[in-house]
Amino acid sequence: MPDGSLPAHTLRDAAALIAAGLAAPQDRALLDQVGERYAVAIPPALAALITHPGDPIARQFVPHPDELATAPHERADPIGDDALSPVPGIVHRYADRALLKPLLICPVYCRFCFRREHVGPDGGLLTDAQLATALDWLRTHEAITEVILTGGDPLLLSPRRLAAILDALGAIPHIQTLRIHSRVPVADPARMRAIAPVLETEKPLWLVVHANHATEFTPDARAALREVNRLGVPLLGQSVLLRGVNDTPDALEALFRAMLATRIKPYYLHQLDPAPGTARFHVPIAEGRAILASLRGRVTGLAWPTYVLDIPGGHGKVPIGPDYLDADTVRDPAGRSHALAAPTVTG
Repeated sequence: MPDGSLPAHTLRDAAALIAAGLAAPQDRALLDQVGERYAVAIPPALAALITHPGDPIARQFVPHPDELATAPHERADPIGDDALSPVPGIVHRYADRALLKPLLICPVYCRFCFRREHVGPDGGLLTDAQLATALDWLRTHEAITEVILTGGDPLLLSPRRLAAILDALGAIPHIQTLRIHSRVPVADPARMRAIAPVLETEKPLWLVVHANHATEFTPDARAALREVNRLGVPLLGQSVLLRGVNDTPDALEALFRAMLATRIKPYYLHQLDPAPGTARFHVPIAEGRAILASLRGRVTGLAWPTYVLDIPGGHGKVPIGPDYLDADTVRDPAGRSHALAAPTVTG
């Protein structure tokens, strides 16, 4: 926070943000309107990282009046979750995997979230009956080999309920792998440490940590993730390319190196999904490709994520990273072209 203090509670409205020095008093009316439309929450661990209202952490989480404007290309359901939900809590986009969303509550609400029309403090926690229906749906679709727990944030479930869900999924014979996507490790490291033992499962489970800036990996977050790592749970990193947050080679390099230092393999770098009121975060794809290309040869391949676009309308993710092969030539990391000689085949 600007004064270096640590807030005692999660900041949830314009009044709290103004009192903490994270918003201007003259913006109060507009920020109240934003809060009525989209959920606001900045937990102490993240609020403590904000040095001024425009820094990369504040930009991700502090609401802004621009969120009230929806651009023509933006959609309430940009990646088609609603159309691909056969029963509450399930999204089925790919033949071999499905999402399970047991709740729609998050520890922090990102201002660029593609599910911002659905998530919030009043977001849906699946009832016992709805969860049973979702699990039955998974049991009857034997082509599904992987289930991804998302939301909302699955690590906000009680340890008992999360353990019960993981046990139920683990008992389905055709499900081979499990995945959890979460912001909790950086947003609430204490909670991560408390719930970590639940992640020790019989079937392989991956924890995908969402972080967009190197400073999110505080000593507390690193310690919490080290406990997860000790359980044998592989860690992957997921980020979104965001204007003013990580849209430079130096910022992305620092982020990826921070992940590796925390034993996290950078997994996906997402192109921004066109959710309402998020245009201020947009980085053109050509610029994103150029930024990534500048890192080729500069960082280890372990730090190289797949740059992906989730095609609007629910058509799935595709890689959009820089290309190096063109017919019979290949480009090296410095941009120089080299001819590829055809191999000589002898009989």
